[in-house]
Amino acid sequence: MAAQSVAIGVAAVGVTLVVGAAGALHVAGSGDEPEISATAARSEVPRAASAATGGGGSGRDDGRPAGDASARAAHDAAGLREEDTIGHMTRGAIPGVGDLMMSRIPAATRQVIVVTAADRSATVNRVVLWQRAGEDDPWTPFGAEISGRNGANGWTDDHVEGDLRSPIGVYSLTAAGGRYADPGTALPYEYRPSFYQAGSYAGDPMGEAFNYVVAIDYNRLPGHPPSDPTRPMGKAAGGDIWLHVDHNTPTRGCVSLPQPSMEAVLHWLTPSSHPMIIMGDQASVAASGDQR
Repeated sequence: MAAQSVAIGVAAVGVTLVVGAAGALHVAGSGDEPEISATAARSEVPRAASAATGGGGSGRDDGRPAGDASARAAHDAAGLREEDTIGHMTRGAIPGVGDLMMSRIPAATRQVIVVTAADRSATVNRVVLWQRAGEDDPWTPFGAEISGRNGANGWTDDHVEGDLRSPIGVYSLTAAGGRYADPGTALPYEYRPSFYQAGSYAGDPMGEAFNYVVAIDYNRLPGHPPSDPTRPMGKAAGGDIWLHVDHNTPTRGCVSLPQPSMEAVLHWLTPSSHPMIIMGDQASVAASGDQR
């Protein structure tokens, strides 16, 4: 089979907001600066994870204090570990992930989210969190497998604006945000309800999608707020590809998780671990060498 490249996430920045693939409403002409939480101000923004992978082609404001991120992370870790975990320890590679995608994981990375669908037309997927203590240590699963959703038209190697397909590839995870207040994540967090609209009409199932988001660094500048509209590969390549809260329907290109799982992911992710996401259909995720 002919060689095919795997897209590697690059992220973009901006201030005005437009309706993107994820369904976020960006408000054009807003003069407000993004609101970054105190947690974000203390966070280390990863550099090596995104730069090394390079390239690529193609909240509820309930008054909850952000709290201490490390304490919340420890609390959630304990809760997740009470559940059954999956897989087994494997040195060097994550089970089910081929060397084509593993080669895009920087040596400094200690956390990886793997999203795998049965085939390219699938709109549901399995999500597993993986972590390792050091470069030479085995990858181990963290918590239980999560059921997620992806684009309404499945997966693609060549995502374009409006195709309702999720981009296959390996991308860094460097910023979060949402309509709800910072739940205590170590990632830079943009709390801006006006940037995450409830939906286009009353009862729209997208309404809860943007309670929490983690920006997937596809066609955006790593480390910038999710609302930043800059797209280095151009508007035609699409953008606003995020992890966000499930709304009981396939997405416009994002990966969605149940809200409790999104909260747990936000507590688990740490910038110093240079977190990455591997996402796609099973055959693409497991590909080796130049085979897809």
